[in-house]
Amino acid sequence: MKIIAILFAYMSFLSQTSAQTPSTPYGAPITLEQAKKVATAAQDEARKNHWFVVVSVVDSGGHLVLLERMDNTQFASVEVSREKATCAAAFRRPTKSFQDALQAGGEALRLLQVRGVVAVEGGLPIIVDGKIIGAVGVSGATSAQDGQMAQIGISALSAK
Repeated sequence: MKIIAILFAYMSFLSQTSAQTPSTPYGAPITLEQAKKVATAAQDEARKNHWFVVVSVVDSGGHLVLLERMDNTQFASVEVSREKATCAAAFRRPTKSFQDALQAGGEALRLLQVRGVVAVEGGLPIIVDGKIIGAVGVSGATSAQDGQMAQIGISALSAK
């Protein structure tokens, strides 16, 4: 019964969150060139603000494509950034949506039992031409700053 209750709460959460919906299809996996572009832009923002971060990019199947740890970044951020990226790809939504749901409390607290959920801002799906090609995860600064760098990284893909 506990598993059913957790699953029900999770399905309810999914139907109420995120600009990306569970119907956003997966596309072809992100290329290494695209992943490098995302990481470079995120790291440029980190350098500009004197932040030290790890940037991870996974493909549409959640497999690691690129992980870069800036000098002087805490090593704990290596796993956190990878987990943020994997969560964003697997659940097709920003990790901030989980953070917001848990902050609200109530039944959303059941999300703590869902394997793979990272309820900290900084993981974003990468959507190109309406399809998820991968995700980025940033860790090392505050969660809001991590989210800012992730968004800047994704925005670099559409810049000419």
